Amino acid sequence: MKTAILTLMILIASLTPALAADDPPTLETNRAAIELVQVHANYLWTMIAAALVFFMQAGFAMVECGFTRARNAVNIMMKNLMDFAIGSLAYWAVGFGLMFGVTTTGWFGTSGFFLSDFQPGGDPWVLAFWMFQVVFAATAATIVSGAMAERTKFAGYLIYSLAISAFVYPVIGSWAWGSLFKGAGWLEGLGFIDFAGSTVVHSVGGWAALAGTLVLGPRLGKYTADGRVRPILGHNIPLAALGVFILWLGWFGFNPGSTTTADKSIAMIFVNTNLAAAAGCVLAMASSWMKFGKPEVGMSLNGALAGLVAITAGCANVTPGSSILIGAIAGVVVVYAVMFFDKLKIDDPVGAISVHGVCGAWGTLAAGLFDMGGFSLGVVGVQVLGIATCFLWTFPLAYGLFKLIDVTIGLRVSPEEELEGLDHVEHGGSAYPDFELSSYSTASGGLPGGPAGHQPVAALNPLPTP
Repeated sequence: MKTAILTLMILIASLTPALAADDPPTLETNRAAIELVQVHANYLWTMIAAALVFFMQAGFAMVECGFTRARNAVNIMMKNLMDFAIGSLAYWAVGFGLMFGVTTTGWFGTSGFFLSDFQPGGDPWVLAFWMFQVVFAATAATIVSGAMAERTKFAGYLIYSLAISAFVYPVIGSWAWGSLFKGAGWLEGLGFIDFAGSTVVHSVGGWAALAGTLVLGPRLGKYTADGRVRPILGHNIPLAALGVFILWLGWFGFNPGSTTTADKSIAMIFVNTNLAAAAGCVLAMASSWMKFGKPEVGMSLNGALAGLVAITAGCANVTPGSSILIGAIAGVVVVYAVMFFDKLKIDDPVGAISVHGVCGAWGTLAAGLFDMGGFSLGVVGVQVLGIATCFLWTFPLAYGLFKLIDVTIGLRVSPEEELEGLDHVEHGGSAYPDFELSSYSTASGGLPGGPAGHQPVAALNPLPTP
């Protein structure tokens, strides 16, 4: 024992001069080390959030596919795939520069095209920030796909997809978010609140979807000559439900990830996001139950999405209690908005206009109404200005673009091609080659206004099948 203690004392004595030779860490050194850890955490959190938002692309594809007919499933997968692939290239080349480049006017950026702000050996944050932003651009683009499903030419859709990622979305984004990088948007300078994009992302997609559906017209058999609505059943409601669960998960990257900072502020954003979705789902179920006499699954699923869209603007500046109220109102609004557009004979197979356009506008207004900083008519006025600006920018531009596509290469397939199905006509394939499509799978029927309604088989009025 004595030998062991003596050995330890000799070891400590031998190390003492070496330890004394090193300067003790200073406050500045400790601070720099902590800041480096924080920077690395910010990168990691931002990339994880970007991956979650990218996964939402799968969610949108599943929702659209499930709510539509089997004969168009391949076409829907291709549209959602190309939204991200073409959108990534367009946003890299043009969109990112317009949205976040240096500006002297506050209207759009004039630098950063082709990711020119990044040079080898330079600041890699531009890469992380671009990756997080490109998945948002893809979200805005793919919202439109569902509203225009089952009757749109694939080539015409590709042109639209490129345009919205390169120009339509980035310009409105620069007005609201430009200062997040190198820009300075005029709308954010007024105090506009849209933390993660109820207006910038979702209403842009929703109003573009409205323009596209107006140019296209409704699907064959959707409305009768006397004005009655004939809901066209989706072929796979479990697939649509899976898509909603994926989107719900992805929103935990969409909203909290918009901090691009790994800190404790994301906790409240997570909670607000979840509570709004839950409230939207429950109230949409209740509204459809009272309206149709049954708890309608399609409306309930869209209610969850409506709540998510609505809380996206104010997720960082409202309380959890307010987020429940915001989501609950969105859940009711989406049910009646779907029925309203049906009465106008605006055929939206998945309810994208109602979920993203209408509830995006509601959520943006709610961010001002329920601001934790206190109610102010000035703040609410800026929110209304932002909502109106988004519509006046997006809808006319998208409508003109779709009209131009329509009179040049054509936007809508022929009636014969629509009845045969876009999978075969546009892509020469089938999503379900081992299954025979029945008249039920292509029939109309169900609860009025419900994207996935149910009705006895005897009440179905089948459309022609190939």
